[in-house]
Amino acid sequence: MDLSDYTVLDLTWLLPGPYGTMLLADMGAEVVKVEESTRGDYARWLEPEVEPTDSGALFHAVNRNKKSVTIDLKADEGREAFLRLAAEADVVFEQFRPGVVDRLGVGYEDVREVNEDIVYCSLSGYGQDGPYSDRVGHDVNYVGLAGLLRETVSKDGRFPALPSYQIADTVGGLFSAFAIVSALLDREAGNGGQYLDVSMTDVVASLGTGQSWRAFMREELPEEERSLAGMHAPCYDVYETRDGEYVTIAAREDKFWEQLLAEIDREDLLEYRFARGEDGQYARAELQSEFEKRTREEWEEYLSDETMFAPVNEFHEVFDHPQIRAREMVGEMDVGGGETFSYVGFPAKSSKDVEDMHSPAPEFGEHTREVLSRVLSEERIAELEDREVV
Repeated sequence: MDLSDYTVLDLTWLLPGPYGTMLLADMGAEVVKVEESTRGDYARWLEPEVEPTDSGALFHAVNRNKKSVTIDLKADEGREAFLRLAAEADVVFEQFRPGVVDRLGVGYEDVREVNEDIVYCSLSGYGQDGPYSDRVGHDVNYVGLAGLLRETVSKDGRFPALPSYQIADTVGGLFSAFAIVSALLDREAGNGGQYLDVSMTDVVASLGTGQSWRAFMREELPEEERSLAGMHAPCYDVYETRDGEYVTIAAREDKFWEQLLAEIDREDLLEYRFARGEDGQYARAELQSEFEKRTREEWEEYLSDETMFAPVNEFHEVFDHPQIRAREMVGEMDVGGGETFSYVGFPAKSSKDVEDMHSPAPEFGEHTREVLSRVLSEERIAELEDREVV
């Protein structure tokens, strides 16, 4: 998990790309965030701000361990400076709409002319080709097209529910990081660099792999197995507790269904595990009456580890849950002035000592001189600063 020998030029902003490059930075890669010279990453200016930095919370959440360099890529001198950095980099990761980097003169072919071994990743909403490639979009558009939104519905199926997480954004960044590391491994094997085209919509569609048979075998399946209803059963559902909270039950296998019913003393429901229609309604109602006898916390203490059970946490409760804390998924970064900012840690653990916090999110243009001095003279940097190119 040590990527310290690799340099990534990061041309992404807001959430999708920055989440992916943060994961690479957590694993040790030098991530140089190349920001537009007057405004920078839009996330810097989104409220709420983190004091005393005057930068947005979202920016701090997904930009730790990076360096910030400001370059105006629309200026010839800025493009030249970027290509000089790219000549010595391992990865370029961009998140513009298809065609923009080519018009700026920093696309894959432009970079490949100065560095034929570059791994170049383009992350976009719909991908670089296809009838939707030029469309603008945001997370809800991508999860809608990819089918996830229609599957996230109330039990009566009346209306899709908006996910509270930006699913396409985060899995798009995650998969990009995975593809980049894979491409670097391929390069190490002697196969040179490559171009990666990652579509957030494609990645969300891939998340449906485990249910894809419902679509591909549509005409061969009974009606109840063609739809979301095939997943819902008394043994696999959400139940309300005495305190108005919720718990999840996922006892789809025989032994776990039997275990649950034994622990709540309702073996009479054994035959109703996958019941549908009136029988299913009866079994759910009976289980609901049982779960209303205790609070969510009491059920957590009462049921054993052998039951397919977990609480439904409020979002603000997640990062205080003992399981999340035990996995060291919450850390604190020093943002100056004696203030700290909580962050979500790297989600994979290693037998090696991996430190996911090297430095807090960078100040705007904090490392411009440091990084550009690798490829430009001090006089040239000063000249570009005077022209507001960097």
